[in-house]
Amino acid sequence: MARPRTWQEMRDSTIDLLVRRTGEGLDVWNRRVRDSGVRDEAALRAWLDERDLGGYPQSLLVWERFGYPEFLTASADNLLAGQYDDRPALRPVLDALLVVGTSIADTAVQVRKTYVTLVSPKRQYALIRATTRDRLDLGLRLPGAALRKPLLPARGLGNDTINVRVPLHAVEDVDQDVEELLERAYQANV
Repeated sequence: MARPRTWQEMRDSTIDLLVRRTGEGLDVWNRRVRDSGVRDEAALRAWLDERDLGGYPQSLLVWERFGYPEFLTASADNLLAGQYDDRPALRPVLDALLVVGTSIADTAVQVRKTYVTLVSPKRQYALIRATTRDRLDLGLRLPGAALRKPLLPARGLGNDTINVRVPLHAVEDVDQDVEELLERAYQANV
């Protein structure tokens, strides 16, 4: 199984994205933010929006100015422990999904406070969340996917780009259909 990216690796890739989008590095942008006189997060986000700088680079600059959130600097193991301590029966289901997901080409694993994502070189294609004490949802970014078993609408699971989900209760649910859906989602997002 691939190792989840550390927050430092995610920070470095976001710095690279900042440079690609603006032509300027983190030191230059940190100086601009300091010189802007902005004193709170909402004002800084508005200031960055005015400069067409949103998404991950915006969050990076906000965190650089006001501090990184604890969930971001926590280890993947600590975050996963927080997600599955009260639902240990679902942890093997997550592990099975990660084995399948990371066997697909250049998939990166990103562990967040309440979910795990699978990311292609281009963007997130899957989201894994322990939704209830006995159900884990595999959300997929599958544009135009027909809603038929095992696919259900993914309302409230991640953002609007995750459009379908597969409910999973046991390791046995991570079958060939799920493997094929993960592969389809990856291919649709590279």
